[in-house]
Amino acid sequence: MNVTVFGTGYVGLVQAAVLADAGHHVCCVDVDQAKIDNLNKGIIPIYEPGLTPLVQDNHAQGRLRFTTRAEEGVHFADLIFIAVGTPPDEDGSADLKYVLAVAGTVAQHMASDKVIVNKSTVPVGTADKVSQHVQGILAQRGSQLGFTVVSNPEFLKEGAAVSDCKRPDRIIIGTDSADAVAVMRELYEPFNRNHERIIVMDVRSAELTKYAANCMLATKISFMNEMANIAERVGADIEAVRKGIGSDERIGYHFIYPGCGYGGSCFPKDVQALVRTAESIDYQPQLLQAVEAVNHRQKRKLFEYITKHFGSDLSGKTFALWGLAFKPNTDDMREASSRVLMEQLWAAGARVQAYDPEAMEETQRIYGTRADLVLMGTKEAALQGADALVICTEWQQFKAPDFNSIKGALQTPVVFDGRNLYDPERLDKKGITYYAIGRGNHALDDKDA
Repeated sequence: MNVTVFGTGYVGLVQAAVLADAGHHVCCVDVDQAKIDNLNKGIIPIYEPGLTPLVQDNHAQGRLRFTTRAEEGVHFADLIFIAVGTPPDEDGSADLKYVLAVAGTVAQHMASDKVIVNKSTVPVGTADKVSQHVQGILAQRGSQLGFTVVSNPEFLKEGAAVSDCKRPDRIIIGTDSADAVAVMRELYEPFNRNHERIIVMDVRSAELTKYAANCMLATKISFMNEMANIAERVGADIEAVRKGIGSDERIGYHFIYPGCGYGGSCFPKDVQALVRTAESIDYQPQLLQAVEAVNHRQKRKLFEYITKHFGSDLSGKTFALWGLAFKPNTDDMREASSRVLMEQLWAAGARVQAYDPEAMEETQRIYGTRADLVLMGTKEAALQGADALVICTEWQQFKAPDFNSIKGALQTPVVFDGRNLYDPERLDKKGITYYAIGRGNHALDDKDA
């Protein structure tokens, strides 16, 4: 099949590359000329495991093309994906200007019937808005061309997006058009052979399914962080509690790891957007509001530990920071806990020596050159001369370090662990003061204890 994808971010580029790899012919359209030029040279704008060779191979074989010419994309295929960003508006609701702009472009240039697929994460009712927008422009053109708007939300995890796209848990198709369902079934046939993954529903249910899924996962994280904060105060170890409740198959082990808060492009934005949607229909979503509030507080947890240990004035202190991306296996720093922490440390007068396997360039792009931030080439280099080590991201290479080297490199042997990577008893035996989330262990001790 011929497929056009508008937008070459995480969702659009991964979906396009995986569809091309299955044998479809895909045209990607983006307004960013520099990005398109780089993609045509095989230079990928994001870090995602497995994505670079997938794009390069399918581009070389002619199944994947990149252009800034919207008209070319519209004429290339009758199946058109909208995979552009929906950034939060000032009030936290999803901003649909890019989605509607693409819809308008399609309506302006289409010369045959189209199936328009909303792949972007959009509020309930967006398909109706897209339909109205397209219909309005077609009416202005005096055109009788037909079209169907389908909701086909993505469920990709950054860091595992390629494998998620190749082996989806489910493929949600939201439409009341039997013809559109047939087109989508043909598109996804290569991914639906092992067992039935396609779930067809009405378009509004499909739109809500995406938000409900992300908000459910965010809720599990915030719930566990709430339990961790209680565990600290009652003298319990949240890691033991996690194992105890995770063994219940009704709960499971996924997304019940306590830490220094969730981030990224999805959970924070989607929780906010669903809260605003609920408020717009005169419903107060108290649970979702609490999920957001707990996460906001949790991102300040590490700084709370640091000031408990060192005091509120951190002038002259230097902190080694391991992990800048919001999660492992990505360079994405949107809503990352590391950003909240670094900005708090700087405000208190401290310096940061930071290392991340993939997010160093992104950090430089966000913060530029500043005297209180030094990006180090290795995790070991970040330790040298620092007053303490802080961990914000659970990269694999951070999980089994040389604790003797850590102790020797730091001015004071203190570790603040926002991802609970280590055994408190082992660090205690090494003579390292260890602050972890919800593990008792110094978290509520007096500063001088």
